[in-house]
Amino acid sequence: MKKSNTSKGNPSKSNPAPAAHFVTGRAGGISRRAVLRGLGVSMALPWLEAMGGVSSVARAAGGVLGASGEAGAAPLRTAFIFTPNGVNYPHWLPEGEGRDFRLSPTLSPLERVRKHINIVTGLTLDKARSNGDGPGDHARSSATFLTGRQARKTSGNDINLGVSVDQFAAQQIGHQTRLPSLEIGCENSRPAGNCDSGYSCAYTSNVAWRDENTPVPKSVDPAVVFERLFGDATGKAERRDRMRRRSSVLDYVSTDAERLERRLGVADRQKLDEFQTSVREIERRIQHAMTETGDEPLPDYDAPVGIPRKLSEHIDLMYDMMLLAFQTDSTRIATFMVGVGGSNRSLAEIGVSEGHHELSHHQHNEGMVEKIRRIDRFYVERFAAFLERMAATPEGRGSLLDNCIIMHGSGISDGNIHNHENLPIVLAGGGGGTMHTGRLLHYPKETPMCDLYVALLERMGCDVASFGDSTGPLPGL
Repeated sequence: MKKSNTSKGNPSKSNPAPAAHFVTGRAGGISRRAVLRGLGVSMALPWLEAMGGVSSVARAAGGVLGASGEAGAAPLRTAFIFTPNGVNYPHWLPEGEGRDFRLSPTLSPLERVRKHINIVTGLTLDKARSNGDGPGDHARSSATFLTGRQARKTSGNDINLGVSVDQFAAQQIGHQTRLPSLEIGCENSRPAGNCDSGYSCAYTSNVAWRDENTPVPKSVDPAVVFERLFGDATGKAERRDRMRRRSSVLDYVSTDAERLERRLGVADRQKLDEFQTSVREIERRIQHAMTETGDEPLPDYDAPVGIPRKLSEHIDLMYDMMLLAFQTDSTRIATFMVGVGGSNRSLAEIGVSEGHHELSHHQHNEGMVEKIRRIDRFYVERFAAFLERMAATPEGRGSLLDNCIIMHGSGISDGNIHNHENLPIVLAGGGGGTMHTGRLLHYPKETPMCDLYVALLERMGCDVASFGDSTGPLPGL
């Protein structure tokens, strides 16, 4: 196990950790809920062989079934990733059908994880259409994305929508993990006001909704998310002190880690070492970002600090937070809002100085279309890199990605015409052996997006008869 290279010493040596928290599970193994603890810190562990074997059913399915939470089986995790403003659909759409398809130039970064994905066409968010409410497609696209409900058109406090699919799941299975769900993003929210043609900023800023009038705020600062995952200390002073001294969370749990290491086999010791190395690397990147933004006081969870200047680095760090959350089973449900509905952010790092929303109204201007294609591909590149890291993270008999279902898409199809059918959806992961991947799936036009959500909720072990405007679980997955 690698030792800390920080200059402040090892906090756990002067503040001994309490008794080890890797309690014995069945057959004398390590409990799946084992954590390492130190001063103000708890760290959940990745999947280890000592936590138990994989069921023969899961092994035969080529994955690791875990929706039921059965001991010895890796759990199923689900994530929903929202990108703003739709895509340039003609350049996004692949050619072919089933396993015989060719990725489009926009989706070509996914080639290396092709066997882990399904590309889905034909799904529709009918309630994102105006349905008599006039303009406001961007607000409706984000509000309806995970709810399948028509948002009440208001810029006041009388917002009304519905529970989102992630929170529907969290209400049923969220008790199984320390965090019922995780909500992250890369663009700040506006809590109130008019953000799109009379629609409240609550609709454009959030995709996760606890109930009909309560959005679940997202965190945009990777350092804050990291603290949620690994920090027991809830006080502002304790968190500021740890960040100022730049001590690694690994230093605080080293005593517990050393005790655990003595109980592990060679393969598990190597896996634990690799996990700790990845945690330390993420900490280094977060600390670098904090240095770039100055030594501001560490805020409470609702104020950002230490956000990288480059959007690609910010997105990658947030994806890594999701990976860590899933790898340590800190949560099994996550949403990632890469940009708010109608985002007009520019992407100078790929040579696009104009705003994204502005460019999406390109009216077939070739120069604007080319820049939209660059933006679309940029978001796919970041997603593809995340999937590659997930696929390279071992768990049970397969990888972490094998035990996930991750949806990437937008609530608008073609940003130039603001339509909400044929949405650009990519599904990744084997769903714990419940998903066949490596396909291009064409569903009939006007198939409700909520049919997909019912199918995912069933795989997660939720009790669901219907959701939103669903007509039944989406077949063929």
